Amino acid sequence: MALENPNPNPAAEWLSDKSWGVIVRASKLPGFDGLMDSVREEVAEWKAIYDSNEPHKVKYPGRFDAFAGVERLIVLRCFRFDKLVPALLDFVVSNIGQAFIEPPTFDLQGCYGDSNCCSPLIFVLSPGADPMAALLKFAEDMGLKGTQIGTISLGQGQGPIAQSMIERAIKEGTWVVLQNCHLATSWMPTLERLCEEFIVPENTHANFRLWLTSYPSEKFPISILQNGVKMTNEPPKGLRSNLLRSYLNDPITDPGFFNGCPNGPQRFHKLLFGLCFFHAIVQERRSFGPIGWNIPYEFNESDLRISLRQLQVRLSLFCPLLLTTTY
Repeated sequence: MALENPNPNPAAEWLSDKSWGVIVRASKLPGFDGLMDSVREEVAEWKAIYDSNEPHKVKYPGRFDAFAGVERLIVLRCFRFDKLVPALLDFVVSNIGQAFIEPPTFDLQGCYGDSNCCSPLIFVLSPGADPMAALLKFAEDMGLKGTQIGTISLGQGQGPIAQSMIERAIKEGTWVVLQNCHLATSWMPTLERLCEEFIVPENTHANFRLWLTSYPSEKFPISILQNGVKMTNEPPKGLRSNLLRSYLNDPITDPGFFNGCPNGPQRFHKLLFGLCFFHAIVQERRSFGPIGWNIPYEFNESDLRISLRQLQVRLSLFCPLLLTTTY
């Protein structure tokens, strides 16, 4: 933006002075000469773009409609900054493909394949994400029984217990999961020493794995981050992505659960979809905070998982009643 703008705003009733300053500045870019004059002379046409619900998809006045790619994004940036992100997504799709705007599903198998017995696997947590259910299901799929995966939530006094678990698992070739490392900052130097001095190839069983979960923290050891496999499981954006995440997570991915209702499986699938759709809506509404709710309640993945299992139990118990009801 120019610090001083000697050109008067031709449409002050709808075009802010800030946006007009951006237009004046953009008019000095190569190929953009005449943009400022076009806005002066074709106020109604540009106002229609300003008022449009999808300004990144409408026709631009005059020669500016021939703009494409970054040039079109610059014009949009001048008038409707709020629609720049959708336009950027369209730009990415048209140039390199749809796959680059859709986050991949969480792949524990791939992360495990990138690790070894001496490299910790680190979950970088985000609000509302709980990787424990997915991790325990993955351990079950890998053939580990309950005693072969030890979990502990770090906190006051839990450090020595975690250390003994690690020392035992190194010899036996089992897994150790240390949750909430950000709550045990005073014990992090000890964990760093264990990783550097004890978890070494000559002393460690090939099947041993150390899993860590932590919110971003300045106290987390840099050396562990550098040597470990880092994962994050951010909440998906959009109803479609939320529904896809729910259907690709436990317990829905288990065929025994999905088809486990002996009577009325179609009704179960409809109710299951409704519950997942409700969960997706609640997740999408988080950006609005508690507006529209009596109390703020996130209804996270753990809540959804419990609700799904409760739905199957209730449906199995009350099948005679449900079979006479139309949905």
